[in-house]
Amino acid sequence: MIKSATLDVTQIEPRLKHPTIFDHFDRLDQGEGFVILNDHDPKPLYYQLLGERGNIFTWEYLEDGPEWWRVRIFKLGTVSTGAPTVGEVAAKDIKKAEVLKKLGIDFCCGGKKTLREAAQSIGMAEQQLVEALENAPCASSASAQHNFNDWDLGFLADYIVNVHHRYIREQGPIIEQLADKVSARHGAEHTELFDLAEGVHDFMGGLYQHIEQEEKNLFPVIKSLAVGVRPQTEELQAIIRYMESEHEHAGEELREFRLLTKDYELPENACNSYTYLYTKIQEFESDLFQHIHLENNVLFPKVTAL
Repeated sequence: MIKSATLDVTQIEPRLKHPTIFDHFDRLDQGEGFVILNDHDPKPLYYQLLGERGNIFTWEYLEDGPEWWRVRIFKLGTVSTGAPTVGEVAAKDIKKAEVLKKLGIDFCCGGKKTLREAAQSIGMAEQQLVEALENAPCASSASAQHNFNDWDLGFLADYIVNVHHRYIREQGPIIEQLADKVSARHGAEHTELFDLAEGVHDFMGGLYQHIEQEEKNLFPVIKSLAVGVRPQTEELQAIIRYMESEHEHAGEELREFRLLTKDYELPENACNSYTYLYTKIQEFESDLFQHIHLENNVLFPKVTAL
């Protein structure tokens, strides 16, 4: 069994490259992996693996050109349970979504967890979580005004672009500038600010590319589907799985920011810009989680159902 061997793709006949890699992957047990070595970026393989095997692997660049590319691939466990996921629970009932949020359960990036897995992640018994959800208070009229599940696919896609994508484009540069300003002023005393500023730039850059890809490659297909045009199903599902994996990565980066800043704990000498930076990042996080929730738990399942 292959655990961490390196497969030199350059030595394989072109027509046999992908079948050979898939054979290696299929022979892996859960938690095992291998490394592929190539003379160009193997990103197309990533999409093909997503499309044909699903989101059951990790993809990590160990070397990213310009001469050689090395990628480590690990097989994860498959998701196969009839139990409801936290994403499904949150999508069906905004009152229960608020309960999950208050408990610190991630229902957007981590929306595929079962209730049992979610409860375990916060040290709670599954039955306690079930009871907390059943006893969810009535939602206020303000929080219940949008029933996203009933919205037309095209309208929901437009809403995401005009509300959440617009928010990213408007607020992202402001946060980047604030991060640079605060790190320049306070970085000597609080060195984590340099890492935060660098992380914010990388994070925002990835988000800008992500929403461009959604608007160019995904949402037009979804809107066509809404009016009866049948897309290439496997290709559409591969794009959705890739977007979901990027959502998960974004959630991980936001968690890293919280660790780096000790949950945005301000020092005693924090100036107004310092305070404003932490406030803006937390507001951005809240909007992004709602954004990802709408896509992962409402929009994408509606597309899959069709």
